[in-house]
Amino acid sequence: MNIKSISEIIHEMENWTAHYEENVNRFGLEQLQQVHTEGGWSLGQMYVHLIGSALYMQLRSAQRCLEGEEELSREAFKTEVGEAVFKLGGFPPIRVQVPPSPQYTPQQPTSREQLLDGFKEVLEQMKALEPKLENYDEQYKAPHPRLGALSAMEWFALTEMHYRHHLLQEERLLQALES
Repeated sequence: MNIKSISEIIHEMENWTAHYEENVNRFGLEQLQQVHTEGGWSLGQMYVHLIGSALYMQLRSAQRCLEGEEELSREAFKTEVGEAVFKLGGFPPIRVQVPPSPQYTPQQPTSREQLLDGFKEVLEQMKALEPKLENYDEQYKAPHPRLGALSAMEWFALTEMHYRHHLLQEERLLQALES
């Protein structure tokens, strides 16, 4: 398995957060909400997705594992895809497209501050989890819909992997905005 150390993950998240915040600050709200392709996302929607996934899926699942919630699986395993992602240390650089749907398509941001505050909150929550991850019980795992059962450290690492994975999408959206 190829997981960075806790301090490396925090350092990378500080870098990705600064990167994403810089791009939020480059554009007005109208530009951040601009959709360039049918069924595609705006840059702002991508940021809402990153923030929401981190706060309400990845970090929440890490916290649940750390708390040792009884309903969590103790014997489940990662899927083949999950094993591959963690062996690679990230998602493969391929485009994932999901049909637009109310439950998956992120809402448009309502302000730049919403995005900046969201990125800040993700980083703060990660820093708050950092000391709890030093000596956690790996037996508690929470299920990921595609990757299988993940431990607290794996969910924590997944947050950084997910931020990194969306850099390709961000690049496409930035090119569309700037053309």
